[in-house]
Amino acid sequence: MSSVPSTEMKPLNVALLTVSDTRGPEQDTSGQFLEDSVVEAGHNLVARRILPDDVYLVRALLSGWIADSQVHAVIITGGTGLLERDSTPEAVRPLLDKTIEGFGEEFRRLSAAEIGSSTVQSRAMAGMANHTVIFCLPGSTGACRTGWEGILLSQLDSRHTPCNFSGLVLRKPEKPMSRLNEVIGQRAKR
Repeated sequence: MSSVPSTEMKPLNVALLTVSDTRGPEQDTSGQFLEDSVVEAGHNLVARRILPDDVYLVRALLSGWIADSQVHAVIITGGTGLLERDSTPEAVRPLLDKTIEGFGEEFRRLSAAEIGSSTVQSRAMAGMANHTVIFCLPGSTGACRTGWEGILLSQLDSRHTPCNFSGLVLRKPEKPMSRLNEVIGQRAKR
């Protein structure tokens, strides 16, 4: 294995999810910012969805993306606050194999320069599941910009040194999604 960093960018397949009870496609400026940023950085946008703030709907969609060998990274915006319906961290945590503690810490550090002590109310978080990296950002476009420009742009870039997430997620094993339906179908008939 060479210790010389590659100068060739390896695009990742990225899925985006906006969690909101009130936003539709026209109002989803955070999701649009992230879509534009992902594509501009040279990655492949493989899915973009908007779901209400419902733990089980978020888990169902996210579980499918985690199982899909074609999805390397998931970026979720919304549902990370402290209101009653904000439940993105609760939906995501049980699905993770590992948490990435430094993501939330770094997001709040960067955010403090913009919004001061209000950053303590952010529950931004990240983790890994089945070689898929999952990032949960607040729902504001400003917070998405902070997370993208301050962390995600470089950490999803295979050329970023000394380390990035690209090498971890590009090792995702090939498992056809059609096999999932075969297994579920067989078990349902028993």
